[in-house]
Amino acid sequence: MKPAAVLFDCDGVIVDSEGIGIDHLAEALARVGLVLDRAGVAALFVGKTLPGVARLLAAKGYLTTEDWVRLTYDGLYQKLAEGTPLIEGVEAVFDALDAVGIAYAVGSNGEMRKMHTTLTQHPRIWTRVKDHLYSAQTLGFPKPDPGVYLHAAAALGVDPRACVVIDDSPSGCKAGVAGGIRTLGFAEQGDGAALAQVGAEVFHRMDALPQLLGLA
Repeated sequence: MKPAAVLFDCDGVIVDSEGIGIDHLAEALARVGLVLDRAGVAALFVGKTLPGVARLLAAKGYLTTEDWVRLTYDGLYQKLAEGTPLIEGVEAVFDALDAVGIAYAVGSNGEMRKMHTTLTQHPRIWTRVKDHLYSAQTLGFPKPDPGVYLHAAAALGVDPRACVVIDDSPSGCKAGVAGGIRTLGFAEQGDGAALAQVGAEVFHRMDALPQLLGLA
């Protein structure tokens, strides 16, 4: 059965930004004395907001300040602006949704500035999603709270239970499941066990998504 709407995460689902973000966050963490490899950074922090990361660090005794958050954001946006590719196959997913008239929105834990920085690099995607971009930070309920996805569904005028969420992080998948929404967990790398554990249906290739949505 086709969904009434599809609610996408942004980083790691539409744009391939997470590697850039992990490397930059590893550098920022090292500056406050926490040295982790890429896998360690990903396991602890992917899917969380940067203010949320700062709170976790403070709770563990690492010194962070508002300047640390601001400077980390500024440096990240500069790196993302230098070039952030699309996830392979995602443009064809939007083509397939448009072909059958299924609505979509983007709900991210990232700031609006971050989404603007990455998505405007890809005009064929930007023109499609720019009117339905929602930041959980702006709304005040970051994932795993389901609020950003419930808000996106309401903005589209669609019952959340008739939607599908596409997310790649445990916190994002948990948000979709908590909202009573069918949730597909995108695991481009690895087995996706952490996504399955929170109730997501795991898939590994974006070109498999149209079939999972009943479009092929």
